[in-house]
Amino acid sequence: MLSLKKAALIALSGAILISTTACGGSAPSSTPAASGAESAAAPAADEQSFTLKIGDNWADTHPMAAAIDNVFKKQVEEKSGGSLKIDVYHNGALGAEGELWDGVRNGSIEFAIVGTPMNQEFPTMLISDWPFLYRDLEHAKKVWTGSIADEVSESFHEKFPEAYMLGWGPNSARTFTSNKPLTSVAEFAGQKFRMPSNPIHVGIAENLGASAQVIPLNELFSALETGIVDGQDNGMVTVRSQGFESVQKYLYETNHIIATLEIVANTDMMDKLSANQQQIIRDAAQAASEQAWDDYIASVDVDREYLESAGMTVTKCTQADKDEIIAKIQPLLDKLYAENDWAEALTDKIRAVE
Repeated sequence: MLSLKKAALIALSGAILISTTACGGSAPSSTPAASGAESAAAPAADEQSFTLKIGDNWADTHPMAAAIDNVFKKQVEEKSGGSLKIDVYHNGALGAEGELWDGVRNGSIEFAIVGTPMNQEFPTMLISDWPFLYRDLEHAKKVWTGSIADEVSESFHEKFPEAYMLGWGPNSARTFTSNKPLTSVAEFAGQKFRMPSNPIHVGIAENLGASAQVIPLNELFSALETGIVDGQDNGMVTVRSQGFESVQKYLYETNHIIATLEIVANTDMMDKLSANQQQIIRDAAQAASEQAWDDYIASVDVDREYLESAGMTVTKCTQADKDEIIAKIQPLLDKLYAENDWAEALTDKIRAVE
C-alpha cells in the first residue's frame, strides 16, 4: 500500500451495517441514507466532510461503471458515516478520457476511471493493452487484483506523484466489429477502424492490413453511423452498452487484448483526508475492481447472445485464426519488446501467474 503524507489516527466505534441501495447515471448519482434497523457508521468528531467527483466514459451498464455505483460509492458513503459523498458522472459527462486524466492530475476531478491516456509519458502502462498476454479472463483478474497490480501502481505514483492508482478493473476482452464482412483474418485488409490513442491498438490494425483512425469513444457512434470508419475494436460489453449493434453488422471475437480500466485519484485530495477516510476509499476501490471483474466475466456469454439476437453476425476466433493474427502482428510485438526494457520481465511474470 502506498504511503500517505497526512495521516491521522482515527478510531471508529460500533458496528458498520451496510444498506443495499445504489444508483447511477450521467448526472451525479446519490445513495439514500440508511433507515430503520440499518445504520451507517457515524463520522469521527475530527473528520471533515467532503463531496468528491468521479467520472468515466461508460454507460452505467458497463461492469466497471456499475461497480462504481453499486460498490465504490455505496461503500465509501456508508463506511464514512456520511463524511464522504461521492458524485458519479458516467458517459463522458466530465470529459473524454484524456480530459478525465488531466482533471485528476490538476485536481479539478477527484477520481476518474481511465484506460491508458498516460502511456506516452509512462510506457509501463502499455501493459494494460499487451496483445494475447493472458490464458483467459480469470488469469487477467488474478493479475490485476494481486501483487503485480500493487507493484505497477507504486511505479505509477513514482512517475505521477500527483495521482494515486487505487484499482485495476476490466475494460473488456476486445473484439473487432465492422459494417463490412469480417469473419476471417483476410477480411481486415483495406478496412478502416477506429482505434484508441494507443500505439498497440493502432499497430494491430495496421499489421492486419487495415487503416487506423483515432476517435474518442464519445464520438465513435456517430463515426460508425456516418461511415467515417468501417468498424472499431472494443469488448462485446462495450458494443452493447454503447449501442453499436445498431450501426455495425459483423463482430469478430478475436479477444486480442484483455484491457483494463484504472481507478485514479488526485493525491492532494487524498492527503487531505483522515487515515480512516483514505483507507475506506482504498478498500472500496479494490472491492469495486474485484466486483467488476466478476460481473464482466459473467456478462460475456450473455452479451454475445444479445448481439446475435440483435442481428449481428458473430464469428468466434479459432486457434488457427489466433495463430495467424499473432504471426501478422509479430512486427509490433518485436518493436514493443525492443523499445521497452521492462516488458520481457513483466510479461513473463504475468504469464507465470497461476
